[in-house]
Amino acid sequence: MYEDIEMRKILCDEIDSLMEHDERIAVLDADLAKADGTIRLRDKYPDRAFDIGIAEQNMASVAAGMAAYGMIPFIGSFTPFATRRICDQLAISVTYAGRSVKIIGSDPGISAELNGGTHMSVEDIGVLRSIPGMVIFEPVDGVQLRQSVKQIVDYDGPVYIRLFRKAAPYAVFGSGYKFDLFKADNVREGKDVTVFASGIMVGRALEAATELACEGVSAEVINIHTIKPIDREAVVASARKTGAVVTCENHNVIGGLRSAVAEVLTEEYPVYITPVGIRDHFGEVGKMPFLSEKYCMTSADITAAAREAVRKKH
Repeated sequence: MYEDIEMRKILCDEIDSLMEHDERIAVLDADLAKADGTIRLRDKYPDRAFDIGIAEQNMASVAAGMAAYGMIPFIGSFTPFATRRICDQLAISVTYAGRSVKIIGSDPGISAELNGGTHMSVEDIGVLRSIPGMVIFEPVDGVQLRQSVKQIVDYDGPVYIRLFRKAAPYAVFGSGYKFDLFKADNVREGKDVTVFASGIMVGRALEAATELACEGVSAEVINIHTIKPIDREAVVASARKTGAVVTCENHNVIGGLRSAVAEVLTEEYPVYITPVGIRDHFGEVGKMPFLSEKYCMTSADITAAAREAVRKKH
Protein backbone atom coordinates (compact mmCIF):
# COMPACT_ATOMS: atom_id res chain seq x y z
CA MET A 1 0.00 0.00 0.00
CA TYR A 2 1.63 3.24 -1.18
CA GLU A 3 0.98 6.96 -0.92
CA ASP A 4 1.66 9.27 -3.88
CA ILE A 5 2.05 12.63 -2.07
CA GLU A 6 5.58 13.61 -1.13
CA MET A 7 6.25 13.96 2.57
CA ARG A 8 7.96 17.33 2.03
CA LYS A 9 4.76 18.68 0.43
CA ILE A 10 2.62 17.39 3.27
CA LEU A 11 4.89 19.02 5.84
CA CYS A 12 4.95 22.33 3.96
CA ASP A 13 1.16 22.30 3.57
CA GLU A 14 0.68 21.78 7.30
CA ILE A 15 3.17 24.48 8.24
CA ASP A 16 1.51 26.83 5.73
CA SER A 17 -1.89 26.18 7.27
CA LEU A 18 -0.59 26.95 10.75
CA MET A 19 1.28 30.07 9.60
CA GLU A 20 -2.00 31.52 8.29
CA HIS A 21 -3.36 31.67 11.84
CA ASP A 22 -0.24 31.90 14.00
CA GLU A 23 2.16 34.79 13.32
CA ARG A 24 4.74 33.31 15.68
CA ILE A 25 5.64 30.56 13.18
CA ALA A 26 8.56 31.20 10.83
CA VAL A 27 10.55 29.06 8.37
CA LEU A 28 14.29 29.32 7.78
CA ASP A 29 16.29 27.30 5.27
CA ALA A 30 19.93 27.05 4.27
CA ASP A 31 19.70 27.38 0.49
CA LEU A 32 17.66 24.18 0.11
CA ALA A 33 14.08 25.49 0.03
CA LYS A 34 13.47 24.04 -3.43
CA ALA A 35 14.77 20.63 -2.39
CA ASP A 36 12.81 20.65 0.87
CA GLY A 37 9.64 22.06 -0.67
CA THR A 38 9.32 25.23 1.43
CA ILE A 39 10.26 27.80 -1.21
CA ARG A 40 6.63 28.76 -1.91
CA LEU A 41 6.30 30.03 1.66
CA ARG A 42 8.66 32.92 0.84
CA ASP A 43 6.15 34.55 -1.50
CA LYS A 44 3.25 34.08 0.88
CA TYR A 45 5.08 35.06 4.09
CA PRO A 46 8.00 37.29 3.05
CA ASP A 47 8.46 38.53 6.61
CA ARG A 48 8.51 35.02 8.12
CA ALA A 49 10.21 32.77 5.54
CA PHE A 50 13.91 33.33 4.91
CA ASP A 51 16.90 31.85 3.11
CA ILE A 52 19.87 32.11 5.45
CA GLY A 53 22.21 30.78 2.78
CA ILE A 54 24.75 27.99 3.06
CA ALA A 55 25.37 28.86 6.70
CA GLU A 56 23.61 26.24 8.76
CA GLN A 57 25.20 27.21 12.09
CA ASN A 58 24.04 30.77 11.56
CA MET A 59 20.55 29.49 10.69
CA ALA A 60 20.32 27.69 14.03
CA SER A 61 21.57 30.75 15.90
CA VAL A 62 19.10 33.06 14.14
CA ALA A 63 16.28 30.64 14.98
CA ALA A 64 17.36 30.55 18.62
CA GLY A 65 17.25 34.35 18.73
CA MET A 66 13.80 34.41 17.15
CA ALA A 67 12.55 31.82 19.66
CA ALA A 68 13.91 33.97 22.50
CA TYR A 69 11.40 36.63 21.44
CA GLY A 70 8.44 34.26 21.28
CA MET A 71 8.66 33.05 17.68
CA ILE A 72 8.36 29.36 16.74
CA PRO A 73 10.89 28.86 13.94
CA PHE A 74 11.28 25.79 11.75
CA ILE A 75 14.76 25.33 10.32
CA GLY A 76 15.50 22.86 7.54
CA SER A 77 18.26 21.26 5.53
CA PHE A 78 19.46 17.84 4.49
CA THR A 79 19.89 15.62 7.55
CA PRO A 80 23.69 15.85 8.03
CA PHE A 81 23.61 19.64 7.76
CA ALA A 82 20.63 19.97 10.12
CA THR A 83 22.22 17.80 12.83
CA ARG A 84 25.94 17.10 12.99
CA ARG A 85 26.98 20.37 11.28
CA ILE A 86 25.00 22.48 13.76
CA CYS A 87 25.33 20.25 16.81
CA ASP A 88 26.95 22.91 19.03
CA GLN A 89 24.33 25.54 18.17
CA LEU A 90 21.53 23.04 18.83
CA ALA A 91 23.09 22.02 22.14
CA ILE A 92 23.85 25.50 23.48
CA SER A 93 21.82 28.17 21.68
CA VAL A 94 18.68 26.05 21.32
CA THR A 95 18.39 23.23 23.85
CA TYR A 96 20.48 24.53 26.75
CA ALA A 97 18.72 27.88 26.38
CA GLY A 98 15.32 26.19 26.30
CA ARG A 99 14.28 27.55 22.90
CA SER A 100 11.32 26.11 21.00
CA VAL A 101 13.04 25.57 17.66
CA LYS A 102 11.80 22.84 15.29
CA ILE A 103 14.50 21.20 13.18
CA ILE A 104 13.75 19.42 9.89
CA GLY A 105 16.39 16.99 8.65
CA SER A 106 15.44 15.58 5.25
CA ASP A 107 16.63 12.46 3.41
CA PRO A 108 17.93 10.51 6.42
CA GLY A 109 20.05 7.39 6.03
CA ILE A 110 19.85 5.51 2.76
CA SER A 111 17.09 7.80 1.46
CA ALA A 112 19.88 10.25 0.52
CA GLU A 113 20.53 7.80 -2.34
CA LEU A 114 22.63 9.38 -5.13
CA ASN A 115 23.89 12.20 -2.94
CA GLY A 116 26.18 9.56 -1.45
CA GLY A 117 28.07 9.06 1.77
CA THR A 118 28.70 12.72 2.63
CA HIS A 119 24.95 13.39 2.64
CA MET A 120 23.91 9.99 3.97
CA SER A 121 23.54 10.70 7.66
CA VAL A 122 23.49 7.49 9.67
CA GLU A 123 24.39 9.09 13.01
CA ASP A 124 21.92 11.97 13.37
CA ILE A 125 19.68 10.25 15.95
CA GLY A 126 22.69 9.26 18.03
CA VAL A 127 24.09 12.78 17.89
CA LEU A 128 20.88 14.52 18.91
CA ARG A 129 19.64 11.83 21.31
CA SER A 130 22.59 12.61 23.58
CA ILE A 131 21.54 16.27 23.90
CA PRO A 132 19.33 16.78 26.99
CA GLY A 133 15.81 17.92 26.22
CA MET A 134 15.82 17.17 22.49
CA VAL A 135 12.71 15.42 21.13
CA ILE A 136 13.33 13.20 18.08
CA PHE A 137 10.41 12.32 15.80
CA GLU A 138 10.40 10.24 12.61
CA PRO A 139 7.04 10.13 10.79
CA VAL A 140 6.16 6.92 9.02
CA ASP A 141 3.61 8.18 6.49
CA GLY A 142 1.56 11.18 5.39
CA VAL A 143 -1.37 10.49 7.72
CA GLN A 144 0.90 10.56 10.74
CA LEU A 145 2.88 13.56 9.50
CA ARG A 146 -0.26 15.63 8.93
CA GLN A 147 -1.44 15.04 12.49
CA SER A 148 1.98 15.61 14.02
CA VAL A 149 2.76 19.18 12.97
CA LYS A 150 0.26 20.95 15.25
CA GLN A 151 1.43 18.90 18.24
CA ILE A 152 5.04 19.71 17.42
CA VAL A 153 4.26 23.44 17.24
CA ASP A 154 2.35 23.27 20.52
CA TYR A 155 5.18 21.45 22.29
CA ASP A 156 7.28 23.96 24.22
CA GLY A 157 10.79 22.85 23.36
CA PRO A 158 13.07 21.72 20.54
CA VAL A 159 11.88 18.95 18.23
CA TYR A 160 13.87 17.22 15.49
CA ILE A 161 11.78 15.94 12.57
CA ARG A 162 13.61 13.18 10.70
CA LEU A 163 11.86 13.48 7.35
CA PHE A 164 11.77 11.05 4.45
CA ARG A 165 11.44 13.69 1.73
CA LYS A 166 9.73 11.73 -1.03
CA ALA A 167 6.37 9.93 -1.00
CA ALA A 168 6.19 7.45 1.87
CA PRO A 169 6.97 3.98 0.51
CA TYR A 170 4.25 2.40 2.67
CA ALA A 171 0.98 3.88 3.93
CA VAL A 172 0.61 2.49 7.45
CA PHE A 173 -2.31 4.48 8.86
CA GLY A 174 -5.88 5.11 7.75
CA SER A 175 -8.38 7.88 8.34
CA GLY A 176 -9.28 6.65 11.84
CA TYR A 177 -5.75 7.04 13.18
CA LYS A 178 -5.17 9.27 16.23
CA PHE A 179 -1.62 10.51 16.74
CA ASP A 180 0.13 11.12 20.04
CA LEU A 181 3.65 12.52 19.82
CA PHE A 182 4.78 10.62 22.89
CA LYS A 183 2.98 7.28 22.43
CA ALA A 184 4.19 4.48 20.18
CA ASP A 185 1.77 2.78 17.78
CA ASN A 186 1.02 -0.94 17.90
CA VAL A 187 0.41 -1.48 14.19
CA ARG A 188 0.19 -5.27 14.33
CA GLU A 189 -0.54 -7.50 17.31
CA GLY A 190 1.61 -10.58 17.88
CA LYS A 191 2.77 -12.98 20.58
CA ASP A 192 6.05 -14.61 19.50
CA VAL A 193 8.39 -11.71 18.67
CA THR A 194 8.28 -7.91 18.79
CA VAL A 195 9.61 -5.83 15.91
CA PHE A 196 10.28 -2.24 16.96
CA ALA A 197 10.66 -0.10 13.84
CA SER A 198 10.85 3.53 12.77
CA GLY A 199 10.41 5.51 9.56
CA ILE A 200 10.71 3.62 6.29
CA MET A 201 11.43 0.40 8.18
CA VAL A 202 7.89 0.13 9.56
CA GLY A 203 6.42 -0.89 6.21
CA ARG A 204 9.19 -3.44 5.75
CA ALA A 205 8.53 -4.79 9.24
CA LEU A 206 4.86 -5.27 8.37
CA GLU A 207 5.85 -7.15 5.20
CA ALA A 208 8.15 -9.33 7.30
CA ALA A 209 5.35 -9.99 9.80
CA THR A 210 3.13 -11.22 6.96
CA GLU A 211 5.86 -13.60 5.81
CA LEU A 212 6.46 -14.82 9.35
CA ALA A 213 2.76 -15.52 9.80
CA CYS A 214 2.98 -17.96 6.89
CA GLU A 215 5.62 -19.81 8.93
CA GLY A 216 3.48 -19.86 12.06
CA VAL A 217 5.36 -17.04 13.82
CA SER A 218 3.21 -14.25 15.24
CA ALA A 219 5.10 -10.95 15.06
CA GLU A 220 4.04 -7.79 16.86
CA VAL A 221 5.06 -4.58 15.06
CA ILE A 222 5.47 -1.38 17.07
CA ASN A 223 6.07 1.93 15.31
CA ILE A 224 8.44 3.97 17.47
CA HIS A 225 7.85 7.32 15.80
CA THR A 226 9.30 9.29 18.70
CA ILE A 227 12.70 7.85 19.50
CA LYS A 228 13.34 10.36 22.26
CA PRO A 229 11.69 10.34 24.69
CA ILE A 230 10.90 6.74 23.82
CA ASP A 231 7.59 5.25 24.99
CA ARG A 232 9.09 3.08 27.74
CA GLU A 233 5.73 1.60 28.71
CA ALA A 234 5.05 0.34 25.17
CA VAL A 235 8.57 -1.09 24.82
CA VAL A 236 8.47 -3.01 28.10
CA ALA A 237 4.90 -4.24 27.68
CA SER A 238 5.56 -5.72 24.25
CA ALA A 239 8.90 -7.27 25.25
CA ARG A 240 7.24 -8.92 28.26
CA LYS A 241 4.49 -10.21 26.00
CA THR A 242 6.71 -11.81 23.34
CA GLY A 243 10.07 -12.40 25.02
CA ALA A 244 11.97 -11.70 21.79
CA VAL A 245 12.87 -8.37 20.18
CA VAL A 246 14.04 -7.07 16.80
CA THR A 247 14.83 -3.41 16.13
CA CYS A 248 14.71 -1.95 12.61
CA GLU A 249 16.07 1.46 11.67
CA ASN A 250 17.40 3.48 8.76
CA HIS A 251 20.36 4.51 10.91
CA ASN A 252 23.50 3.13 12.47
CA VAL A 253 22.54 0.38 14.93
CA ILE A 254 24.81 2.23 17.37
CA GLY A 255 23.15 5.24 19.00
CA GLY A 256 19.71 5.07 17.40
CA LEU A 257 16.56 3.01 17.91
CA ARG A 258 18.37 -0.18 18.86
CA SER A 259 20.32 1.67 21.55
CA ALA A 260 17.20 3.43 22.86
CA VAL A 261 15.27 0.15 23.13
CA ALA A 262 18.23 -1.63 24.72
CA GLU A 263 18.65 1.09 27.33
CA VAL A 264 15.04 0.63 28.41
CA LEU A 265 15.04 -3.15 28.41
CA THR A 266 18.34 -3.58 30.27
CA GLU A 267 16.77 -1.60 33.12
CA GLU A 268 13.24 -3.00 32.98
CA TYR A 269 13.15 -6.40 31.26
CA PRO A 270 16.40 -7.83 29.84
CA VAL A 271 15.79 -9.73 26.61
CA TYR A 272 17.84 -10.67 23.54
CA ILE A 273 17.69 -8.00 20.82
CA THR A 274 18.45 -8.64 17.14
CA PRO A 275 19.19 -5.36 15.32
CA VAL A 276 18.45 -4.57 11.68
CA GLY A 277 20.09 -1.42 10.37
CA ILE A 278 23.39 0.01 9.19
CA ARG A 279 26.19 -1.72 11.06
CA ASP A 280 28.65 1.04 11.88
CA HIS A 281 29.38 1.87 8.27
CA PHE A 282 29.38 5.04 6.17
CA GLY A 283 26.91 5.32 3.32
CA GLU A 284 27.64 5.38 -0.40
CA VAL A 285 26.09 6.35 -3.72
CA GLY A 286 23.20 4.13 -4.78
CA LYS A 287 19.44 3.78 -5.10
CA MET A 288 17.44 2.57 -2.12
CA PRO A 289 16.87 -1.02 -3.35
CA PHE A 290 20.63 -1.50 -3.80
CA LEU A 291 21.48 0.15 -0.49
CA SER A 292 18.80 -1.82 1.35
CA GLU A 293 20.36 -5.05 0.10
CA LYS A 294 23.92 -3.90 0.82
CA TYR A 295 23.17 -2.93 4.43
CA CYS A 296 20.81 -5.89 5.07
CA MET A 297 17.73 -3.72 5.65
CA THR A 298 15.12 -5.52 3.51
CA SER A 299 11.94 -7.19 4.75
CA ALA A 300 13.71 -10.52 4.21
CA ASP A 301 16.47 -9.39 6.56
CA ILE A 302 13.86 -8.48 9.17
CA THR A 303 12.24 -11.90 8.74
CA ALA A 304 15.59 -13.60 9.31
CA ALA A 305 16.30 -11.43 12.37
CA ALA A 306 12.91 -12.33 13.84
CA ARG A 307 13.58 -16.04 13.34
CA GLU A 308 16.91 -15.61 15.15
CA ALA A 309 15.29 -13.71 18.02
CA VAL A 310 12.66 -16.42 18.46
CA ARG A 311 15.34 -19.15 18.48
CA LYS A 312 17.35 -17.25 21.08
CA LYS A 313 14.48 -17.21 23.59
CA HIS A 314 14.07 -20.99 23.58
